[in-house]
Amino acid sequence: MSQDTAHGAAPAGWVVGVLIAAAGEPMQRWYFAVGCPDRARAEWTAVDRALGLGEVAGSPVGGTEPVEALRELGRARMATLGLAPGEVRELGWRYPRRWLG
Repeated sequence: MSQDTAHGAAPAGWVVGVLIAAAGEPMQRWYFAVGCPDRARAEWTAVDRALGLGEVAGSPVGGTEPVEALRELGRARMATLGLAPGEVRELGWRYPRRWLG
């Protein structure tokens, strides 16, 4: 359990990784911050945004799931990082240490 939700508070958002093959590139994980408390809805929202970037993997690639909610975000963490409820922010392909730390 993360520090944000360690005291029993429900998550306010999620960091989600999606496997994408963008314009002739090999499959790689892209990261999204989604200001939605429901995990499944956050994953689908990230997939919807990822479809605009390229082809989303339909099955595991090299043992990596195509869509994975990596960490829940509490309200305080979202406010610190400037993510509004309902907002989706593309974090890119680099591992989002600032968002996961």
